Amino acid sequence: MDIRPSKRIASLPGYPFAEVDRMVASLKAGGHDPIDFGVGDPTEPTPDVVRRAIQQAVDTRARDGYPSYVGAPEFRQAVAAWYGRRFNVPLDPDRDICATIGAKEAVFNFPNCLIDPGDVVLCPTPGYPPYNRGTLFAGGVPYYYPLRMEDGFLPDLDAIPEDVLARARLIWVNYPNSPSGRVAPDGFWPGLLAWAARHDIVVASDEAYTEVWFDRPPRTILEFGRDGVIVFQSLSKRSNMTCHRIGWVAGDARIVDLFKKLKTNVDSGTATYIQDGAVAALSDETHVAAMRDLYRQKRDLLVPALRDVGCEVFTPEATLYVWPRVPAGMDGLRFAKRLLDPAVAVVCSPGPALGEALPDGTHPGQRHVRFALVPSVEKVAEAAVRIRKAFG
Repeated sequence: MDIRPSKRIASLPGYPFAEVDRMVASLKAGGHDPIDFGVGDPTEPTPDVVRRAIQQAVDTRARDGYPSYVGAPEFRQAVAAWYGRRFNVPLDPDRDICATIGAKEAVFNFPNCLIDPGDVVLCPTPGYPPYNRGTLFAGGVPYYYPLRMEDGFLPDLDAIPEDVLARARLIWVNYPNSPSGRVAPDGFWPGLLAWAARHDIVVASDEAYTEVWFDRPPRTILEFGRDGVIVFQSLSKRSNMTCHRIGWVAGDARIVDLFKKLKTNVDSGTATYIQDGAVAALSDETHVAAMRDLYRQKRDLLVPALRDVGCEVFTPEATLYVWPRVPAGMDGLRFAKRLLDPAVAVVCSPGPALGEALPDGTHPGQRHVRFALVPSVEKVAEAAVRIRKAFG
């Protein structure tokens, strides 16, 4: 039998972090002990307060059937209460919030709510791959706007051509930004909202890293406006719950309603006992502060080592990533391969693996690599020594 892949599947490149996994496996198979900064999957355990809540809920929820598509009322109420405490933003749990199976499925599927074939979606590059993958699967056309160090990793909205804007229905923004670690200044949000309103473009704000900050707590776009806005959030990074697949969307009730309609047709809900764990997570800030302290320690070990070997580094203001520009005369791929030498065995992601090239063929991440601060503090300290030796 001839198994022919669909054109959509055949046209997709490999998911970049799957490639990183293969690099790590190859080093391990050779008997080496790689220090893996490749994939942004926290290695610290899920907090005890969350685990205990889930363990109890497995019994109390023993007779639960299929979970609600949009999330249990108590989960949505906990999300609304958290927005009130954290951002002073009032949300209606019934109208303004919908639970998701983590953020990835929501980000990938969301363009189907708004995009008809040929419509344009504005996506950052570098950026999270599901922004453009979801656009392509919805039949849309991604237009990539660059995030460059010299621009402070902020979009130049005025540089987007008018003919592109005429076809654009949606823009993805991500602050705190992965991979740069930039927190958007307060003035960015009103300008973005005014620009989007002028062009009738919905703003999809990926805010999965708002709780991983170092100097000042980031804002949510919902503090500045809700009309034409939808926010994507997750407990994966805030509460080390990557395995549990729980998140939410929030914002303009009209857009959230479209997402609910889509979601009821494409998947189901997160298990109710996991939602109970999420309620416990949202009710506790102690573990979040401890998580931030660990990431700060790791950042402050790695950044000086990278600078010592000639990298230009924007010190991350938030997220669990470091996005250095590699020394002159190198590109990100060559730098990453240098670290993959078995004598070094440090794994990072080459910049071109994140996001897409621009129409002129250049890539804003060409001279960058990404380090995800997920190894232990001790391993990060060891990696700093290895990196200095690799370029010493």
